[in-house]
Amino acid sequence: MRDKTTGYSPRPVPGVTPAERIMVTTRTPMCDGGSVALGHPKVALRIEGDSVTCPYCSRTFVLAEGAGHDDHH
Repeated sequence: MRDKTTGYSPRPVPGVTPAERIMVTTRTPMCDGGSVALGHPKVALRIEGDSVTCPYCSRTFVLAEGAGHDDHH
């Protein structure tokens, strides 16, 4: 199965968007919904600025200060 990459990053809505913010050291974090019983398909997200929000579960992944650029070209 091939993972999908998305740069989806909606504006957080207080009281609606989960406040969960996960610090990561890579610009391409993977999300499968975490420990939620049903979860969702595993997706590869792409952090363009400093964070990205999963389009399925709204978990927000924040790039840790000093993290690399993941440029492997």
